[in-house]
Amino acid sequence: MIGSVVVYCASSTKIKSCYFEAAQRLGKILAENNITCCNGAGNMGLMAALSNAVLENGGRVTGVIPRFMCEQGWHHEQLTTLEIVDTMHERKQRMMQLSDAAIALPGGCGTLEELLEVITWKQLGLYLKPIVIVNVDNFFTPLLAYLEQLIEERFMRPIHRNIWIVVESPEDVLEAIEKAEPWDASVRKNAAI
Repeated sequence: MIGSVVVYCASSTKIKSCYFEAAQRLGKILAENNITCCNGAGNMGLMAALSNAVLENGGRVTGVIPRFMCEQGWHHEQLTTLEIVDTMHERKQRMMQLSDAAIALPGGCGTLEELLEVITWKQLGLYLKPIVIVNVDNFFTPLLAYLEQLIEERFMRPIHRNIWIVVESPEDVLEAIEKAEPWDASVRKNAAI
């Protein structure tokens, strides 16, 4: 049973409307399925669109944000729960702790960094839960090609393809989570090449 997911996504407001639509659809799906959404508590961009959609549909949002961002007024003020931490590292770790799965929507460097960190943690057997990449409008296709290159050039093993699942739309996310291959700490033996 999935009770909570962490969603990594953009804070930018200047991006294509299809990304906002995807965030809103995912938020509605999470709320309708009684799944708590955990994110970075931002009040702009896809983070805000996602949170607003969850809340508007009767769902719950837990936001985790560093204190310096709150001091800038970057936090969403209507979330179900707001956790304030001291550092970006604590933020990422706490969001992973709160989640039964990780989902990536389109985003910038912060989203990419969060996604690659959770992939690394899973490779090392530190995060054993499903990771779903929502490839809206082929946004992640270059990254997926890069990950494939890492495998082809033996920076990662072929088994590491099972770390993430790629879907094309928010409507496919929950089924992907349910069908994710089990992953346990024994994968550590595969971490070194």
